[in-house]
Amino acid sequence: MNKFFLNLGVQPLANNFQKKYSANQPRYNLKLYFNTKSKMVSISKRIPSSVMFNSKYPYRSSMSSTMRTSFKQLSNEIKIKFNPKLLLEIGSNDGALLTHFDKDIAIGVEPCKNLAKITKAKKYYTYDDYWDFKLSSKIKKKFKEVDLIYSANTLTHISNLKDVFKSINLILSEEGVLIIEDPSLLECINNNAYDQFYNEHIYVFSAIALKNLLKRFDLEIFDIKNLPTHGGSLRYFIKRKKNKKFNIKVSVKKQIYKEIENGLDKFSSYKHFAININKSKSLFLEILNKIKKNNKKIIGYGATAKSVTVLNYCNIDNNLIKNFTDTTPEKINTFLPGKNIKILKYKKNILNGYDYAFLGAWNFRREIINKEKKYVKKGLKFITHVPFPRILK
Repeated sequence: MNKFFLNLGVQPLANNFQKKYSANQPRYNLKLYFNTKSKMVSISKRIPSSVMFNSKYPYRSSMSSTMRTSFKQLSNEIKIKFNPKLLLEIGSNDGALLTHFDKDIAIGVEPCKNLAKITKAKKYYTYDDYWDFKLSSKIKKKFKEVDLIYSANTLTHISNLKDVFKSINLILSEEGVLIIEDPSLLECINNNAYDQFYNEHIYVFSAIALKNLLKRFDLEIFDIKNLPTHGGSLRYFIKRKKNKKFNIKVSVKKQIYKEIENGLDKFSSYKHFAININKSKSLFLEILNKIKKNNKKIIGYGATAKSVTVLNYCNIDNNLIKNFTDTTPEKINTFLPGKNIKILKYKKNILNGYDYAFLGAWNFRREIINKEKKYVKKGLKFITHVPFPRILK
């Protein structure tokens, strides 16, 4: 049974960056639900994949040095531990992971044609289509089976999880490994990171919910790694239940115990989360209004999909945050979805004249502050809203 616990208000599509600001853009009501049986957390409104992921998709994994490092380390780990003869990545984006493997053993699936074009240009076999049973059957016909499937921040974007795992089961070899990487629901709840929820994030997985889901497909988690990426993620290593090649590690039991200890299997925990988020909104607005009253200027740093949730939930416009800055080419000189806040191209002197910078990309906080230490020394202060709104010292 799905039980409602938080309303994040009327939101625009989080990656619908516009060249000209218009108040009349597609919006939806962002409500969060907890399933008392499966323990899955999801959003209510499902936007069609073709609307969210298209030839103008603006997120590129390779734009962040943190993500580049993470993918390079993972590719080395995969080669050493699993040495796949054939690897498939679902949601290969601009090839941040894929390009660490030889072209003859790596296949990409990327429905955003502007991103698929990047790996195709590098001669990687890339399907510019949505992951489903039809595509899986097509891949099976050509390649027979795959012994390692990897997907980061993609499977939770697909509404029909039954079809997702049915499609994976079709082509995963008997001793094959599935690696899924997604934001950790536990970290999300503990950090009051309500910005993990937007139209693309249909689900945010807990290990508890994923374990329950995988049972239906005779799959099981045999290892879990905690990662710092995206504000706290989990990397799940998954196998077929009948595959005895890999033993289930203690990390799985530890993560599930930690989640139960923090109440992720109980609806009351999510009601408490909702109370915290309402408080967070009030405190954040109080901080920004005080800065404005003192005639100080704020710029947003990192025009992320997450920041779109925050700005629209808190109803923050360019009266409080003048501009945002970002490095992603597709976002430059556009306006943040839902708000009349222009995104400026990042350059070395972009922070001149600003007193504060709101960390839209708070999950890259260390990388950003280290990069801007010159301005920090001059007195620039960073603002964050996680785990609670505050000015960083």
